Amino acid sequence: MTFHKFLGDSKMFEYDKHYRECQQLNKPFIKARTNPQHGNYFVQIDLMPCNYELSLDEQNEIKKMIESEITFVKSKLNEFQGYSIDKELAWFDGVSSEHVTQFCEDLYDLTQKYHS
Repeated sequence: MTFHKFLGDSKMFEYDKHYRECQQLNKPFIKARTNPQHGNYFVQIDLMPCNYELSLDEQNEIKKMIESEITFVKSKLNEFQGYSIDKELAWFDGVSSEHVTQFCEDLYDLTQKYHS
């Protein structure tokens, strides 16, 4: 079975199964769901299933990624709903459907760059 870097628009049991898999493999849990209020994605990265914490450098890299996404979303005349980043959990509400896959993969790859 292949490990997925993230899950998008899945059922709750699939997220639960992926969360347990992340725990077993010591990997971050990343999920993306369409927010019905605006049609863009709510993305979450949870580091509690693994023994990682986001360093200040990682948090700053993520802030750069999200600032670029906010600029893109606003250029499409959509509103970005907000984000939060700390050492164990981060969420982003308003990631565009055009960028959600790359954004989630970049989040995962960033954690592996610092923690593999």
